[in-house]
Amino acid sequence: MKKLTFLLAAILLTITTMAQTKTFHDFKVKDIDGNDFDLSSLKGKKVLVVNTASKCGFTPQYKDLQLLYEKFGSDKFVIIGFPANNFMSQEPGSNSEIKEFCLTNYNVTFPMMAKISVKGKDIHPLYEWLTSKEQNGVMDSNVKWNFQKYMIDENGKLVDVAYSKTNPFDDQVVNWITGK
Repeated sequence: MKKLTFLLAAILLTITTMAQTKTFHDFKVKDIDGNDFDLSSLKGKKVLVVNTASKCGFTPQYKDLQLLYEKFGSDKFVIIGFPANNFMSQEPGSNSEIKEFCLTNYNVTFPMMAKISVKGKDIHPLYEWLTSKEQNGVMDSNVKWNFQKYMIDENGKLVDVAYSKTNPFDDQVVNWITGK
């Protein structure tokens, strides 16, 4: 019986360790133009991952996200937008329509990815990882609404989450970017 208990404990430890070794950098996604985007290309950068929508009360956050990107974006920090239509159909457009909206209305220059699902049965694997402690090794969370912000460190580890009401220039976000 002791051997069986030890074996089960060892298996559980191995599974837990393996789950926690997967990082943000292990994922590949499609950009808004349909090209492959390997998130490992962001190694060494802090990444703010934001699920976006064009017809949401928080849509004006695109302006502050762009300003944040212009102020801090460099070889050490990047913002990535993931359009999603999970909340009251507030992102109904195609990828090309979303891209045009972002450029025309907010002059978005940070990378935008193809529209995905951030919750539910068809949740994108990246968002499964972001929201599951079992997978990310840090925390469970739910994507509650559009413009939720996930903070990823330079090594691809999840650090924190800021919910929709948190402005991109909030101390929580800025202090994380600057290391204060």
